[in-house]
Amino acid sequence: MKQLLGIKFVLLAVLFALSSPSLADRLETVLAAQSGKVQARYAARHPHETLEFFGIQPGTTVIEAFPGGGWYTDILIPLLGNDGQLIGADYADDMYPKFNFYNDEYLAAKSTWARTWTESAVARSGPNGARIGAFPFGSMTSDVDGKVDSVLLIRALHNLARFQNNGAYLSIALKEIYRALKPGGAIGVVQHLAPKSATDEWANGSNGYLKKSFVLETMKKAGFEFVAESDVNLNPNDQPKEGDKVWRLPPVLATSKNDPKLRAELEAIGETTRMTLLFRKPS
Repeated sequence: MKQLLGIKFVLLAVLFALSSPSLADRLETVLAAQSGKVQARYAARHPHETLEFFGIQPGTTVIEAFPGGGWYTDILIPLLGNDGQLIGADYADDMYPKFNFYNDEYLAAKSTWARTWTESAVARSGPNGARIGAFPFGSMTSDVDGKVDSVLLIRALHNLARFQNNGAYLSIALKEIYRALKPGGAIGVVQHLAPKSATDEWANGSNGYLKKSFVLETMKKAGFEFVAESDVNLNPNDQPKEGDKVWRLPPVLATSKNDPKLRAELEAIGETTRMTLLFRKPS
């Protein structure tokens, strides 16, 4: 499987070199090369429109926060190409025990995450993919300072906000992002959107949702400038109420595994409604 993924990225690199495509064409080529499982999420995640809106360019250096299973990683590696660099940034090691549902084996593996994630991404990228690096928030080294063109915070802010009062994880992450970005560098945020009427207690991140006003205020306090927003990831069918969690909806469907009727209702709603916001570090 690793060999096949490497061959895929090599072929993509050759195609790009021969055709010198526009960003839109390059995105289209990269997205068309993804697996059927990945492409099945395009209608909900809108990667083409999202990455275009954030201005992610080939040959640049990008931090991807909380890359998880690599859904966006496998799109970014060939998009950035071998003149670019992708840096994964995970949550801090000491934040994971606070979730209270990870076992000891999983928590122990987090101590080597930067190395193992880098090795996995390199193996999947092949020789013509982006250069790869990684760090957990709270331990970014000074050699990253001022080197990054863009940071992607895609569904990554709610857990940082959730534990802000128990470790200052959000503040620490945003300070490191500010350090890492070049002057004028961009921050793209995609985040589950809480209704304006929601209480701050419910929309504190523990249910997955955050208020737009909270994100705007938090980014401003961290020194970033708001640039623009897009409605590309809004889903008007998702009207969460107090007590609802994002994981009730696809793809997790955590609350309806034994209730076919409820499951069908939640599948009809689709994935969460998400704000899509663009910020920048002042020039």
